[in-house]
Amino acid sequence: MSNAAVEAGSFASPAPGPPSDATSASAPKAPETATFRSWLAVTAVAVGTFAVVTTEMLPVGLLTPISHGLNVSDGTTGLALTLAAVVAGFAAPTVIVAAGRVDRRIVLAAMMVVLLLANTISAFAQNFAMLLVARVLVGASIGGFWAIGASLAVRLVPAHSVGRATALIFGGVSVASVAGVPTGTMIGELAGWRVAFATMAGLSAAVLVALLVLLPPLPAERAVRLGEIPALLRRGTVLAGTAGLILVIAGHFGAYTYIRPILEGVGDLGPGPIGGLLLGYGVAGIVGNFVVGSYAGRSPHGTLAVAAGLLAVAVFGLALAGAWTPGTAVAMLAWGLAYGAVPVALQAWMLRSAPDSPEAGSAVFVTGFQVAISLGSLLGGVAVDAVATSSVLWFGGILAAATTVLAVVAGRRARA
Repeated sequence: MSNAAVEAGSFASPAPGPPSDATSASAPKAPETATFRSWLAVTAVAVGTFAVVTTEMLPVGLLTPISHGLNVSDGTTGLALTLAAVVAGFAAPTVIVAAGRVDRRIVLAAMMVVLLLANTISAFAQNFAMLLVARVLVGASIGGFWAIGASLAVRLVPAHSVGRATALIFGGVSVASVAGVPTGTMIGELAGWRVAFATMAGLSAAVLVALLVLLPPLPAERAVRLGEIPALLRRGTVLAGTAGLILVIAGHFGAYTYIRPILEGVGDLGPGPIGGLLLGYGVAGIVGNFVVGSYAGRSPHGTLAVAAGLLAVAVFGLALAGAWTPGTAVAMLAWGLAYGAVPVALQAWMLRSAPDSPEAGSAVFVTGFQVAISLGSLLGGVAVDAVATSSVLWFGGILAAATTVLAVVAGRRARA
């Protein structure tokens, strides 16, 4: 991610009510000094988040090859993304509650075993039904790994290093979101879409070994109660942030899920130019992620308003670019820059709103994120099959613009 985690951790003030047990004196103590092994452990979790999110996003860049390979429509193939997101949304709170007091190291390793199995099934899928089974497993792994891994920084490094460690862990999510699709697309173009999934299976196995070797025992001192998660949504700031998250992420994925067929229809672009455009989008996204870090920490509302507004302009611009390739390139770069900033702002907003309930807050964030992905890709698939592929651009732009309005209003209320 970026410096947003550092900034958010420094400005967050506890919400009304008694502090969570997660922050009580009985919670496991972090090490007093950060060692090289500590940072290797943090890196292992970060690569794990990269692996789960990249696997989730792979169908975006490989939509057309998968559709042709399994003899289904583009809209139907998009459901593979929708299904994984729906399962992940349910898995995030379910895994946290079901894990009880089980060592978090064992839980993370189990989630990576599930991801390894999912990628292996995807690589050898002979029909769409097999692919859907794999996507159910992907969803379970995403929800459990992301929700637990997001709150581990305080267990792995001393207090003064928590900001950097959190940034590194969330950086795996951010880099996967903006760079995973271009990477998967390039592998798919060079060797086929099945090889892309096989590559992710190999990465999953490597992460599994790293987690078992590098992570220290992480016993849970308390079990998260299911009631803690909906209780957070009764806080106005958490509810507003979740609403903004769902709007902008649904708008983004409603359009981005179908970016490959959209680009194929613009100026008759081939695999090479499309791969280049997606790579440019990914690089711009990483730049946006790090550039806005300090701004998101100081003003998450304003940062989200600007990022969502730029995203809306970029998506509308792509819809209007037609066959003008330079305009298409500019729109894709702006889109990547904007979306790279969005998760930074959303995370800063959530950290400020729920600093006293880290695991429950992570579950709300992950569930909201996945619900938004499923809604966006589902509604986008309906629009693609019923109207036209390009219609999803207008859908995405409208939701992003609505997010800008919500963030501006929330920011004014916060200042008042």
